[in-house]
Amino acid sequence: MLDSVAGHAGSLERELGKEDRARLDQYVTGVRELERRMVLAQAWERKPKPVTKEKEPVDPDSSRAYLQKTRLMYNLARLAFETDSTRLITLFLDSSNSPAIDVEGIEITDGYHNLSHHGRNESKLAQLAAIDRWHMRLLAELLTKLRAASEGGATLLDRSMVLYGSNFGDANKHTTNDLPVLLAGGGFRHGQHLAFPGERNYPLPNLFVSMLQGMGIEADKFASATGTMRGLELA
Repeated sequence: MLDSVAGHAGSLERELGKEDRARLDQYVTGVRELERRMVLAQAWERKPKPVTKEKEPVDPDSSRAYLQKTRLMYNLARLAFETDSTRLITLFLDSSNSPAIDVEGIEITDGYHNLSHHGRNESKLAQLAAIDRWHMRLLAELLTKLRAASEGGATLLDRSMVLYGSNFGDANKHTTNDLPVLLAGGGFRHGQHLAFPGERNYPLPNLFVSMLQGMGIEADKFASATGTMRGLELA
């Protein structure tokens, strides 16, 4: 593809002015990058399926086994990274349509969404806290397993970025400021809590720009970002 385009571009370039030559060069560079990506994509398609010693997991058939299914999805995500089956995974933990679920040590009487509109009811708050504690345990399990796996002279956690968060700061009021977000891996400076209340607040997409740059992507803008996330400089 590029050879054909370059041949036409070479003859055309001699007839163009300075600005048009610059635009033509930009176009040819874009075609070259497209061709490079197509070659990589073709190589990926022909890559043989990875072999794993893991047994095929059993999918829980009960709607109340929500936490067990979450653990299963985390394990599948980890295996996908370990076998290089993919480089990007998105998991949506749906609480809007979830029924009452099984949680060790406490009876859950309603779905997470209804519980989140707790109105400061102590029983609902206790149930929410129990569910959230289990979610954090499952996330910790995932991070621990990623840290235990080796990848290119480092751990798989070091070579990955794990972002965990919510679309509400306070689900009871549907507020979208002060969003709780956890970031692990990726070589960032961890072991700290960064808070940006009031006038110090700024858009969440700033975090996404920091992550993109951490992946080696030349980006200084994403959605409503105004820059990068302060305090997350690479360790």
